[in-house]
Amino acid sequence: MKVPRRWWPGGDRLPYIQHNPEAQDSPQAFIGYVHWLRGQFPDLRLDIKRAVAEGDLVVTHSNLHLRPGDRGMAVADFWRLADGKIVEHWDVIQEVPEKSANDNTMF
Repeated sequence: MKVPRRWWPGGDRLPYIQHNPEAQDSPQAFIGYVHWLRGQFPDLRLDIKRAVAEGDLVVTHSNLHLRPGDRGMAVADFWRLADGKIVEHWDVIQEVPEKSANDNTMF
């Protein structure tokens, strides 16, 4: 997972607030978490299925694969931006089940 540099948190001039309980606040922590995740799962793949933007919020709905061949996880990421930089993040993560009660996919 490569985070485009132009989206990285705004350094010391902007805060970065993280709502994922497994990640810390601060721009450096955000970048460190992305590098840690890639180190733990070198074959990680994030397939963004849709994105919606309104005002200062961007929402992505993605299929996150940690390992090749896994079913993946449905991820909804909510990003708040200021001055074109990420300043706040929330996420909701759900494993893709083997069986579903309906014929629809999660994507």
